[in-house]
Amino acid sequence: MSETNRTVPVVGMVGGGQLARMTHQAAIALGVDFRVLAARPTDSAARVVADVHLGDDRGRDDLLAFAKDSDVVTFDHEHVPQPVLRELHDAGIVLRPGPEALHHAQDKLVMRTRLSELGAPCPRWRGITSLDEVTEFAGQTGWPVVLKAARGGYDGKGVWVVGDAAEAAAVVERAAREQVPLLVEEKIAFRRELAVQVARSPYGQVAAYPVVETVQRGGICHEVIAPAPHLSEDRAVAAQELAIELAAALDVVGLLAVELFETDTGVVVNELAMRPHNSGHWTIDGACTSQFEQHLRAVLDLPLGSPRTVAPFTVMANLLGGHDPHVFNRYIHVMARDPELKVHFYGKEVRPGRKIGHVTVVGDDPDALLERARTAAAYLKGDAQ
Repeated sequence: MSETNRTVPVVGMVGGGQLARMTHQAAIALGVDFRVLAARPTDSAARVVADVHLGDDRGRDDLLAFAKDSDVVTFDHEHVPQPVLRELHDAGIVLRPGPEALHHAQDKLVMRTRLSELGAPCPRWRGITSLDEVTEFAGQTGWPVVLKAARGGYDGKGVWVVGDAAEAAAVVERAAREQVPLLVEEKIAFRRELAVQVARSPYGQVAAYPVVETVQRGGICHEVIAPAPHLSEDRAVAAQELAIELAAALDVVGLLAVELFETDTGVVVNELAMRPHNSGHWTIDGACTSQFEQHLRAVLDLPLGSPRTVAPFTVMANLLGGHDPHVFNRYIHVMARDPELKVHFYGKEVRPGRKIGHVTVVGDDPDALLERARTAAAYLKGDAQ
């Protein structure tokens, strides 16, 4: 520890979003000192964390000043540039996950190359710099294909499903103007989307959460069902084993979320995230150890908590902003109608389509739980009466 009179470790989280906000809640219970580097005082975590440092959460100087008083630095996003991460590492700052691991979550070309080397199940893909390369690739896989920005995409941004060369040309030309590297992937015919989270500590201990089903609309996760209904035990175990193997191979410390496509023959890796993840918000109310507590345990090299579920099923529905900002005024009706439902609000300005919170319900029947969660989320948004 950086101060001899300090009795508990200090965890610094880079980024002031809702992931930092919910990690802070877990830190309170653990008795861990928690601080965030936020870009604005109105950021989700900055509204509630006592130890807030305002600055550029991607910039060298502010990151160095923030990190020097933290025992461990972790992240609620993957956008800190690699040169800055490596300078922090070289300065002796403990980063978990480290720069090498994070690179695979920051750059899809790096990720796909490494996953292919490891033999992980992936879509056919290639890096491209021209329309000719896209059309050549589509000649092998068939149209449509998926074009992705190698860096910076999230929540459907930076991903384009193109049905022909004309649609691809518009994306390639724009990427060239903006100097954004691209890759092309085959469009997977999948049954549904799944996700699995594992935690890994520096000691090498791992803990895997149940495989969940994620419901995506417009590139945004709307709902999560945990565990994924009607998923065979063999396939669930195979997905968990794959995530554990990737966490070890990429030297991840903390949480690793592996987003998957389920196909007729197995699972295919879509994306990676090395932090608490939207697909794991259900764990706050539905697991013995929330993903946020687990992430803190992992980065502090504490024994990991049990990922066991507390009910047969948990359903989480994201709350997206509508046109009426007075969400709190609608709490009374949602809570009175469904007293067992849990509401988590992020303290963010309400804007249409923005993630501003989530609701969770636990029980025995996933279809009934999904209906309850959808009803609550729609009412809180202002779409239902």
